[in-house]
Amino acid sequence: MKLVVGLGNPGPRYAGTRHNVGFRVIERFASERRIPLDEQRFGGRFGRGQATLGAVRLDVGVLEPETFMNRSGEVVREALRLLPVEEVSRDLLVVLDDVDLPFGRLRLRPAGGAGGHLGLADVIACLGRDDFARLRFGVGRPPVPMETSSFVLQRFSPEEEERLVPRIEAAAAAIEAALSQGVAAAMNRVNRDPAADAAP
Repeated sequence: MKLVVGLGNPGPRYAGTRHNVGFRVIERFASERRIPLDEQRFGGRFGRGQATLGAVRLDVGVLEPETFMNRSGEVVREALRLLPVEEVSRDLLVVLDDVDLPFGRLRLRPAGGAGGHLGLADVIACLGRDDFARLRFGVGRPPVPMETSSFVLQRFSPEEEERLVPRIEAAAAAIEAALSQGVAAAMNRVNRDPAADAAP
């Protein structure tokens, strides 16, 4: 089984913020694959279904932790304990926001550190390992000096929302590529996306 986890904060107060773009990406992926996020399990919203990805049919779980961002790891750990995920390094993919990437830029990696992201740091700490795939979605840096923590809890501007739609679609496609082809095969296309470079 493949498990795709989006990181974010729960509740309407945080909906639409930069920190919650991981939720939006996996919701798009789940919607396209008709996987309903209609179960309350492991401390989060969960859905499971059979998805044909490319030429491969896979058992896929999609999970949104409903703890706050810096406690995401306990939800992921519980899901991995109870679901038939065979190999974390191959079958887990975490989707998150990244202020160090330009707006809309995607970065797929098979492993690595948290890079200052508290949600990813907690997942790594709770699992005791960092050898699992992650898809980072660039939200850019603030145009004026301000704390990163304040910036990521802001909502996207109307102009950014328009530009966000095709980038979320691209991120959902990146999930499909990573799951069906493997991260190593998908990285070149995902990480060298000319559409992201052309975005204003």
